[in-house]
Amino acid sequence: MGLTMFLLFALYIVFFAALWAYSGGSLLIAGLVIGSFSLGQYFFSDKLALRSMGAKTVSEEEYPELHAAVQRLAQQADLPKPTVAVADDRVPNAFATGRNQKNAAVCVTTGLLQTLNQDELEGVLAHELAHVKNRDVMVMTIASFLSTIAFMIVRWGAFFGGGGQRRQGGGGIIVAILISLVVWIISYVLIRALSRYREYAADRGAAVITGKPSALASALMKISGEMEKIPSNDMRDEAEMNAFFIIPISKGAIARLFSTHPPTEKRIDQLNRLEREMEGL
Repeated sequence: MGLTMFLLFALYIVFFAALWAYSGGSLLIAGLVIGSFSLGQYFFSDKLALRSMGAKTVSEEEYPELHAAVQRLAQQADLPKPTVAVADDRVPNAFATGRNQKNAAVCVTTGLLQTLNQDELEGVLAHELAHVKNRDVMVMTIASFLSTIAFMIVRWGAFFGGGGQRRQGGGGIIVAILISLVVWIISYVLIRALSRYREYAADRGAAVITGKPSALASALMKISGEMEKIPSNDMRDEAEMNAFFIIPISKGAIARLFSTHPPTEKRIDQLNRLEREMEGL
């Protein structure tokens, strides 16, 4: 994880220098404007994520057992209790969002509540709380910040230089756009590798919080099995939330190759090893 973050940092340093050198600063300024919108999304990530899923904040009166579980697990993880939300969706899944530990939300779908038993549900909730504990939303936002800028420069770069800039140094603009394309491709791969590492870390964190790695392993098997039964068309609207979900909505070899999550089988193997280690203590 540390190596991946170092490579991203080094890549972005080169990216900034190249933009400044080849575009006379014009593309860099435009990129920073785009980046400011990304920061806005970061500060309102909890509300945006819940809204995109059609989720609503629920009270203790509506979901007393869910609230009690989140409260207990948050205490065990030494975290403030996050906002609790539920999305009316048959796809069994869950996610955590929020820019920091004091502004976090944990959301589960009605499909998840209907699919899992109590221990399995707590394993999933603990996984999401581990993401909050590890500040994964912040880490992934920072990691993808310049990648987003690079992508937008590639997409709209022809408009950034301005007429005068194109007449005076069109070649430099083109080079900067090509560099942006290379940076986006490399960062795309690195960010997904970083995301997969952090999923493993959240699984381990859940095992520590609950003391029951097998419960999360069982939950992952059930969720994966249920999602296989749901037609792809029914899951298309939620696919943009893949990076947040405990198991992504993706099918096919290419989707798995560039997935934000490790293969479910490998996650279950790791949890089973943790279970054996805990039993041996």
